[in-house]
Amino acid sequence: MELITILLSGLLAFVSPAGLVIDTVAEGAIRSRFDKVEQLQVRVDNAPSYQVAQGKVDRVRLAGRGLWLTPEVRIDQLEVETDPVALDLKRLRQSGEKQPKGKRRSLTDTIAGISKDPVQGAVHLVITEKDINQALKSPKVAQRLQELARRSLGSAAAFLPEDYQILNPKVDFLADNRLRFQVDLQGQENTDKLAVNIESGLGLVSGRQLQLIAPVVTVNGNPVPPQFVSALTSGASSRLDLRNLEDTGIIARLLQFKIDSDRLELAAFVRLQPPNTSK
Repeated sequence: MELITILLSGLLAFVSPAGLVIDTVAEGAIRSRFDKVEQLQVRVDNAPSYQVAQGKVDRVRLAGRGLWLTPEVRIDQLEVETDPVALDLKRLRQSGEKQPKGKRRSLTDTIAGISKDPVQGAVHLVITEKDINQALKSPKVAQRLQELARRSLGSAAAFLPEDYQILNPKVDFLADNRLRFQVDLQGQENTDKLAVNIESGLGLVSGRQLQLIAPVVTVNGNPVPPQFVSALTSGASSRLDLRNLEDTGIIARLLQFKIDSDRLELAAFVRLQPPNTSK
């Protein structure tokens, strides 16, 4: 979600006050929306100038390396290629009005505020094992991971220590689309740590959903009850379903998903649907 918002908001800034679309302006607009950028190149295929003045762009291509969404979260490689884009310049000017402090537009409101038609394109993304583990050291990321675990496990979370804290999370990418996740859990009233190890494959279903394949879960080296594994599998499949995004105006399909020994690579088609257009 955050990545899509950054790219979309950068795309909207391509139109200069003079109504011209320039590669360097586009690059600067997107660069400013990342916390840090190591390498970035943007190519805008311009329509005739009179069409550009009307907000029409033929295609935008982006290639970046070392893109930091936040000080903790880094994307190793990103490539984006859009279909033609038609901006509503009147609504674009209105969307640029300052928002009240503490209030942010939703993604669908942002899309409705700047685009006449759906915005869609292809995305190729690479995230390294090293970068994921660096992000996991962040207290903010650890907190979100803890909340996600509670929601995904449901009633099976009762197996975990009460008011537990996540410590030392680590991901290891294995061959053949498998990964290992290790973490220590510690309850507030229990000084003993539980060493949790989860190893599983990840499979792509109909381009819409990732599912755990043959997960193995141990705590302190001992297998956990089957109901815990079943709850983990069911909860993860539900959370990793891209159809969950459709109510927010995002239609996404994974075309490729691959885990190697040191990286995760995916290719996807993404369509951002203004709520006032038919699907």
